[in-house]
Amino acid sequence: MNKAYIVRVALIVALGGFLMGFDASVISGVVRFIEPYFELTKMQLGWAVACLTLVATITMLVAGPISDKIGRKKVLTFAAVFFAISAITSALATEFWFFIVARMLGGIGVGAALIIAPMYIAEISPPKARGRLVSFNQLNIVLGISVAFFSNYIILKLSSSDLGWIKTLQADEHAWRYMLGVEAIPALLYFVCLFFVPKSPRWLALQGFENKALAIMKRASGEAIALEEFKAIKHSLTTDSKKEKAHIKELFKPAMKLVLLIGIVIAITQQITGINAVFFYAPMIFEQSGVGVDASFSQAIWVGLTNLIFTFVAIWLIDKIGRKPLLMIGLSGIIISMFVIGMAFKTAMYKLDSKKVKELTEIIQNDKLYQLENRQFNSDVEFRTELQTVFGEDLNKEQEKLLLTKAININPMLVLFGIIGFVASFACSLGPVMWVLFSELFPNRLRGLAISFAGTINSAFSFLVQLVFPWELDKLGNSNTFFIYGLFAIIGLIILKIYLPETKGKSLEELEQILVKS
Repeated sequence: MNKAYIVRVALIVALGGFLMGFDASVISGVVRFIEPYFELTKMQLGWAVACLTLVATITMLVAGPISDKIGRKKVLTFAAVFFAISAITSALATEFWFFIVARMLGGIGVGAALIIAPMYIAEISPPKARGRLVSFNQLNIVLGISVAFFSNYIILKLSSSDLGWIKTLQADEHAWRYMLGVEAIPALLYFVCLFFVPKSPRWLALQGFENKALAIMKRASGEAIALEEFKAIKHSLTTDSKKEKAHIKELFKPAMKLVLLIGIVIAITQQITGINAVFFYAPMIFEQSGVGVDASFSQAIWVGLTNLIFTFVAIWLIDKIGRKPLLMIGLSGIIISMFVIGMAFKTAMYKLDSKKVKELTEIIQNDKLYQLENRQFNSDVEFRTELQTVFGEDLNKEQEKLLLTKAININPMLVLFGIIGFVASFACSLGPVMWVLFSELFPNRLRGLAISFAGTINSAFSFLVQLVFPWELDKLGNSNTFFIYGLFAIIGLIILKIYLPETKGKSLEELEQILVKS
């Protein structure tokens, strides 16, 4: 095996995962700026975040068939172009509709990279190294999320400095545009680097270019392994050509009832417990705990680092203690963490004393502020309702946010502890374990179709969570929103405890006998 060559190719292709993670989470630092800039409602703010996931979900459905026609490498090259165009156009947007279109272009890149990058790596990797090499993509997604949090923080800090070039580039006024635009750099790097990777040997064989496919496999795996694998590929292609294609209606036959229940519950639980609400709105959550803008962005970095570290923990433990114990431990941690966050906001008080009112009048310059002096409110919803009563249309979104963070009396470290605990619990359980279970639970003949079906459900719930999260905070309040996520985690824990068998150490054929009832 040519280890250096295959690792280099896998790392280049896995940059698609990095861009996907970066593109998906860079919006976390942007939301606080675009809400007042575009004068958005809470549902519009949710749409600004979630539209990317909606398009990514649709793209996932068509990326595979398109890659069968034009090739894996070509699809990834187009994805790199979409990432770059999305970064530049979203950074330049002056109208909300244009911003949404730009984000949607990024969704095409995300959906294509999510499906095709790991597929390409699996198709070019030698069998013994395939697991580790494919995991490069997942690690790059997590790394992209972490780098986006860090990049947002650095740009925010630079924008508030007195450096001359910051003023010249207007980065002080348009920090959010630079947060979005910086993604064009790794996107262009990805585009260039893809010229140095070969086409997928499996795809070449599928198209009849057997000599080219074999040459690439020999370079990656060595001659003996390549010849053995190529023989298996040819046999597989011959066998598949004689098979009738699986139809989606087969997923709903009585024999598939148990495995489909488990797959759907895992797909929904992974998203409905709120992971993308935390990843995409982390600075907003921290800011609402009263820590200030700079601290909210720096705390978001800890979210990314925690996600990265505990993804390694999951990879280390998944074949040692098994899938089900990891899920049970992780879901228990998610429940505890969500109730810690919920209780932190539930016990918070909102009050503007005389000193704070005096400070705020210099910024907001509205005498109506004195109507709130020394009045205590028991929830963020109650406080926001009173703000609307007192100020009406005289208060913009930025001013409302300032009043909320100034008025809150809460232990912000409790919120940070809860968020970090939640991300750690998710990263070592639901995050990576779901995809491992998807590859193990479904019977051989229906596996590709079933994974696409469950993956689409997962993405659809991700879209819904991102869309309604700002509305939930506004209408239901911080505490109730996190209590609801904790309740969903309890439901998922109970169902999976009852119905999910342990898959560790069992062959795919054994699992099919256990799960698929004839």
